[in-house]
Amino acid sequence: MKILNKQIWHLLSLFILLLGFGLFIKYNEDVFFGSLWKIESQSWLYLSLFFAIAHQTYVLICWRYELLHKGLTNFFKKKAFKVYKTGFTILILLRPILIIILSISNKMTINIGNDLSYLISLIFLALGIYGQYSVFKYFGINRAFGIDHFQPEKYKNIAFVNKGIFKYTSNGMYKIVFLLLWIPGILFQSKAALLAALFQHIYIWIHYYFTELPDMKFIYGKSPN
Repeated sequence: MKILNKQIWHLLSLFILLLGFGLFIKYNEDVFFGSLWKIESQSWLYLSLFFAIAHQTYVLICWRYELLHKGLTNFFKKKAFKVYKTGFTILILLRPILIIILSISNKMTINIGNDLSYLISLIFLALGIYGQYSVFKYFGINRAFGIDHFQPEKYKNIAFVNKGIFKYTSNGMYKIVFLLLWIPGILFQSKAALLAALFQHIYIWIHYYFTELPDMKFIYGKSPN
């Protein structure tokens, strides 16, 4: 496997995704309505998309460079995974933070009613918390960060998790935990925040199929499915 394995498909999928979102925005200009801290919703929306792409690009480069060449370990030695985790943590926290800011900036641009928004948010919150609990308890936070790319010889014989949320789906993080990103847009009834959540939820699956899944087959010799 090479560092850029499957990345042509990644770029093509991202291009199609961005094209589709551009067409949606063209006919739904209310996604740019509003501002927060004198910054327009348009800027918050683009920042949300940019940092989602930046995060997954960062993960791609770090994972593949380390897995195939021990690149980070050769440079940072024993601190390699810690350094990588620091960058990962900053980028992943920016994703919900920017969606929350965007939802406030662009609030009340879609009318779904308060009762329905509270109900959907409560359901997504319960599912998301259970999913996150399962990640911490059964999967392990370091494994969620991708420590198997740093220690493939240790993890290659470890079985895939089938407890908690993983009992019902092999990928509880992307199917269930990512529902948390939808909550701000639903609560504030923001079309732009819902659009950003949709983008991030679709884009994480592009990451899964063209980066994570090939890597898992390389490390474990198989996929969770």
